[in-house]
Amino acid sequence: MTSIGVRYKREMELRQLECFVAVAEERSFTRAAARLHLVQSTVSATIAALESELAVPLLVRTTRKVALSDAGFEFLPKARAALDAVRDARDAVHAVQGGLRGTLRIGTMSSLGPLDLPALLGRFHRDHPGISLRLVTVASCGGSPGLITALAEGRLDLAFVSIPGPPPAAARLRHLISTPLDLVVPQEHPLAGRDTATLSDLADEPFVDFPSGYGNRAVTDRAFAAAGLRRHVTIEINDITAGVDFVRHRLGLALLPRGAVTHDHDLATVPITDADLDWPVSLASPTGRNPSVAARAFEQFVEDHLATGT
Repeated sequence: MTSIGVRYKREMELRQLECFVAVAEERSFTRAAARLHLVQSTVSATIAALESELAVPLLVRTTRKVALSDAGFEFLPKARAALDAVRDARDAVHAVQGGLRGTLRIGTMSSLGPLDLPALLGRFHRDHPGISLRLVTVASCGGSPGLITALAEGRLDLAFVSIPGPPPAAARLRHLISTPLDLVVPQEHPLAGRDTATLSDLADEPFVDFPSGYGNRAVTDRAFAAAGLRRHVTIEINDITAGVDFVRHRLGLALLPRGAVTHDHDLATVPITDADLDWPVSLASPTGRNPSVAARAFEQFVEDHLATGT
């Protein structure tokens, strides 16, 4: 085989792995094709060729969904490891050439409290223009646990999460900041004029809160459980701004990160004094694989940003 033929074969082998991993993660040929910027027929044909070479089906295809076969389930981590090895080799070459390149996939919650993510990403992009940033929001993953799952499955490189308590086995957590959750009430509410309040003051009140699995919901639920109090969540939201608006329209109270409400004549914020309501934000990386050079650069960048405040 000529050198051109060998090169073409290697490129095809990598493309086969990329297509398989994309379909396995997306559970859809259509979404995988969009992610890889290919037409769906190319993705289908590429995986069919891979299955032919291996003489075993890797995917179970039905009219409604795509799932991994037993062989596909075993093959997936090996395919990810092979692609990671190729990525690491390219990273090493680019580092020698004097610049970082690649794609960095970052998951994030809808809010990081006082941490300004757009400004952070903007500065990182200016420092490393060769790194393409892809941002995935928590709403498409199902809270911080969903972001951790995406990390473990290789769909994300890093994620901003809130995991109160022990860290999950699938991720390393680098603690960044903690922000108190304050009570937010309408101005005419009896608690609005108080300097502080306690959890027992909130008994039988309707609450606006995030769904189970979100970090701030976990902090609040644990505080009420520790106090032996029940709480009624009547409206679930996945955005802090929406939570503020629901309180403004008198549909419930909320415990939101300090600073979520500023200069609002319709609302008042009241600190809670008898409970641990600190909402932690961490940067998570997967334990099952080595981070890319780009991921390590971003972790160091975030750490430097917090240390210097610039």
